[in-house]
Amino acid sequence: MAWFRSFVQVANIKNLARPAQPTTHLLTSLSHFCSAAGGPALAAAAAAAAAREQPDLAPTRPGEKPRVVVLGSGWAGCRLMKGLDTEAYDVVCVSPRNHMVFTPLLASTCVGTLEFRSVAEPIGRIQPAISTAPGSYFFLANCTGVDADNHSVHCETVTDGIKTLEPWKFKLAYDKLIVALGAEASTFGIRGVNENAIFLREVHHAQEIRRKLLLNLMLSDVPGISEEEKRRLLHCVVVGGGPTGVEFSGELSDFIMKDVHQRYAHVKDYIRVTLIEANEILSSFDDRLRQYATKQLTKSGVRLVRGVVKDVKSQKIILSDGTEVPYGLLVWSTGVGPSPFVRSLQLPKSPGGRIGVDEWLRVPSVQDIFAIGDCSGFLESTGKPVLPALAQVAERQGKYLAELLNSVAKAGGGRANSSKEIALGDPFVYRHLGSMATIGRYKALVDLRQSKEAKGLSLAGFSSWFIWRSAYLTRVVSWRNRFYVAINWFTTFVFGRDISPNIVIRVQHYRFLNSDTY
Repeated sequence: MAWFRSFVQVANIKNLARPAQPTTHLLTSLSHFCSAAGGPALAAAAAAAAAREQPDLAPTRPGEKPRVVVLGSGWAGCRLMKGLDTEAYDVVCVSPRNHMVFTPLLASTCVGTLEFRSVAEPIGRIQPAISTAPGSYFFLANCTGVDADNHSVHCETVTDGIKTLEPWKFKLAYDKLIVALGAEASTFGIRGVNENAIFLREVHHAQEIRRKLLLNLMLSDVPGISEEEKRRLLHCVVVGGGPTGVEFSGELSDFIMKDVHQRYAHVKDYIRVTLIEANEILSSFDDRLRQYATKQLTKSGVRLVRGVVKDVKSQKIILSDGTEVPYGLLVWSTGVGPSPFVRSLQLPKSPGGRIGVDEWLRVPSVQDIFAIGDCSGFLESTGKPVLPALAQVAERQGKYLAELLNSVAKAGGGRANSSKEIALGDPFVYRHLGSMATIGRYKALVDLRQSKEAKGLSLAGFSSWFIWRSAYLTRVVSWRNRFYVAINWFTTFVFGRDISPNIVIRVQHYRFLNSDTY
């Protein structure tokens, strides 16, 4: 172990020339090396040394750029980082994922219309300074606490369950803090949802849906399986009739009609899709568009059920009227709400439990903290309603706040506690640009009304589908991913969807009847 201690001492001497830069990467790499070369004991020693030697990111000093810490890598946080002037600020992002997900196209990845990389944009491409500037960083970590009085946040690294590597806890000092932590799927306290359903909010959710869909298709073709079990395995149930649930149902019905019927001919008559919604599907859309969507989904083979889920078990869901619905794949898409961490923050709250903000997206009663995206909402004192949890809301809040912080920096208010007397300009105003949703079979809905009560243009059919694809293709963050999306759409149109090469399935044990898991 003497050589190890000498190595760490040399590393620390070199790092004295850069006191503000964390030493995590060096010691983490050393820990992995030790795990391979010297066993768990040496790896544990490396992890312990890393925890001892890890310095906090101290407050900025005179002559250094002020530091903006962004919590989250969703629509709001990434749009903010993209627009920040990195000549005026150092940017530090803390998030458990190192990419942004283009959520409007996520449903298309579940059935092979698009590949996963087409909807994931690395943080380093959105804001290159994070990869190149000496004072800007990305930390794969979760925020565990906010100390508003001392202008610091407490974080814990994400280690993905590696047994030989304990998570590090560290602190980051900030001049401006942006809370853009998003929201989590709402389960309404229904028992069994988290254990048995799959949400559709992250790339790994789409990967799990694709994996399970393909697995069920192959297992259902095994000789000797009962008719009842085959129908259960191939029954895909979607709970929630919002845009995400409707779009996934449409993509799934397209996949069944165009691909399953050709490639899984033995089971094509067993696979079906059920969409369960407590009220009307697409409740925010025009009545005429809702009726059109209902008609087209039904024509595509999607069974629409109006009901409330009471309980979720491993192979069936139970509705409030006692109806039992067996399933092989359950996708839960019933809206979002504040995460437990957001609720736990000792900050003002808006109706519904989001972080309360004023007209300039500042959190009142604390200095230099802003909140944007799905985790924030206007306080009742502002007289403004809480905005919906939509990507366009989050994106425009991120753009507005980036411009505001840039102007604050130009006025000399970039440092902590230095912007009290600086005029912030016009407050944030949100104008709804409309809603779009695809329903499969080259058809979509476009609703350009400002609100449910307002009048405006609404379209349905093939022309709306063309508008939907064109609009989202232009909204994809980078030219690289726009190219990927366009190529994926073209190859799917010419050759069909092909999900099998992307999944390697290994089944160790499966019980055909009365099985809880597989």
